[in-house]
Amino acid sequence: MTKTEQQPVAILVPGHFNDHAVGRIDRTFRRIGIERADPSLVTDEMRETVRGIACFGGINAALMDALPRLEIIANFGVGYDSVDARHAGQNGIMVTNTPDVLTEEVADTTIGLLINTVREMYAAEKWLRDGGWVKTGHYPLSRLTLRGRSVGIFGMGRIGLAVARRLEAFALPVSYHNRRKVEGLPYGYHATLKGLAEAVDTLICIAPGGAATEKAINAEILSALGPNGVFVNIGRGSTVDEAALAAALANGTIAAAGLDVFADEPNVPRALLEAPNTSLLPHVGSASEHTRRAMADLCVDNLISWFSERRPLTPVPETVEVSSRAVDPGRPRHSS
Repeated sequence: MTKTEQQPVAILVPGHFNDHAVGRIDRTFRRIGIERADPSLVTDEMRETVRGIACFGGINAALMDALPRLEIIANFGVGYDSVDARHAGQNGIMVTNTPDVLTEEVADTTIGLLINTVREMYAAEKWLRDGGWVKTGHYPLSRLTLRGRSVGIFGMGRIGLAVARRLEAFALPVSYHNRRKVEGLPYGYHATLKGLAEAVDTLICIAPGGAATEKAINAEILSALGPNGVFVNIGRGSTVDEAALAAALANGTIAAAGLDVFADEPNVPRALLEAPNTSLLPHVGSASEHTRRAMADLCVDNLISWFSERRPLTPVPETVEVSSRAVDPGRPRHSS
């Protein structure tokens, strides 16, 4: 048994992290805090001891290369586009995320955001709180309704399926676009995103981030959605050309938009903030104490399972073939 193995495994935690996860990490591992995920902040001691990272994302190839004993990156969240998982897989580093435990919560938020956008719930509540009901009378009738709408889902994964099930309860027809058709689904499939947008008047984006979906929702797609169109984004802000969306909302290309995610969070474009036909949330899709605790548990459980049983619980596809260093745990991947 090596000296490294006799001591608690060192886990690097960049920036502020979930309190419940931090507590569990502290009880099982040796946590090393760092201001941010920046390779320039890596010390010699970190290079020699760090074997795991627990993070909200933002782990690039340079940081991985700065930690030669790194074995696993436990990402807090189902989306991991800000972790260079391809580089990790190529260098024998496991990456895990937290799927399933947030699916229902995010689906609930999606439906709430859709209704809020269409029926102007936030504006109506503000009208009441500001005294408009007393001084002026009833809030104006909402121009839009869910009745008679058809919904397209861009990204029919776990969350997309949960959203689709909820939409069925509203008696709304559902169709979808993915890179490939999902066998066995009762929903109509469109081979292109533009084809989906042309076929529906309500488009919900639950697609992951990354180069493949960068600004996929652009002026052409919004134009295809049409003047009665409603766009909802619960996935990643990077999937939307925000300038094109702001223009489409201003000139009537589409009717309204509900957004929980943005390209440069927490900075929201002024044009979207000022648009009267938007409903905006500060990235709260999974933000309940119940769900974030479950996500924290799965994040830490991946670390515990890796270092105790040499297996991940929820590996991402890019690293599913990575095997643990069972013979000599903690050995460097390369000379430093």
